[in-house]
Amino acid sequence: MTTCERVFVSSVTFALAVSAWASAQTQPFRDVPIPRASGQSVTPAFEGWYQNADGTFSLSFGYFNRNNEERLDIPVGVNNRLEPGPADRGQPTHFLPRRQTGVFTIDVPADFGDQQVTWTLVSHGQTIAIPGHLRPEWEIDALREMTTGNTPPVLRLIADGPHAQGPRGTRVVIETPVSDPVSLPVWVTDDMVLRSSGNYVLTREPRLGVVWSRYRGAGAVTFSDTEPALDESGQAVTTAHFSEPGEYVLRLLAWDDSGPQLRTMAVGFQCCWTNGYVDVRVR
Repeated sequence: MTTCERVFVSSVTFALAVSAWASAQTQPFRDVPIPRASGQSVTPAFEGWYQNADGTFSLSFGYFNRNNEERLDIPVGVNNRLEPGPADRGQPTHFLPRRQTGVFTIDVPADFGDQQVTWTLVSHGQTIAIPGHLRPEWEIDALREMTTGNTPPVLRLIADGPHAQGPRGTRVVIETPVSDPVSLPVWVTDDMVLRSSGNYVLTREPRLGVVWSRYRGAGAVTFSDTEPALDESGQAVTTAHFSEPGEYVLRLLAWDDSGPQLRTMAVGFQCCWTNGYVDVRVR
């Protein structure tokens, strides 16, 4: 075989190999739904686990609502359940569009071992389940970002009340008449560590903010500002109005420099943000 013939055969072989590779890469995506405004399902997501100071572990969960606009309500029960144990383990029943990361945690004991907790969601005719576990490769640095040392914001829902850091979060309970808007003050502080980006150092100032959303509840919730600005003391205030009586849970996401994009998409790490939950009994 001449040199020219060898080059030709090699070129053809390479072209066929590339064609086969491309076909293999696209094959798994043939059945993936095209993003639409509504009508698609919600997939639960296991983010990973981390150890708490008391020796227990927190399993962190989020979800991916495939719809670009539709916000699904899936009450706790056969279509929204945790197993084994109680079906209600604090998971959301109101699902915002697209990827929402680390929206709640489940605490498990120090001797949890190789057990699992499975979250199942049924929506638009699809049943999707994801197990949470303590496999070593799923450990996350939720309380301290490894490369920068960044830690989650410190969040208080009461001025002199308990504080929290990380996905485990903090919680308060309030009661209100349906006719009255509810004032929702929060207090947030942070180490203001600037996240590095690749091989260069960002020159902007570190960022810190909060985002409110409905987490549970059958009625509509209207916020005067879903992203109220923090003042110099770290306080931010918004108000919420409820369309009807009932039991609601509002979620506050307090994010620092590593996490404003956590509102809408997955990011390749699990630090640093803090959850806050407000249980509202509307009469």
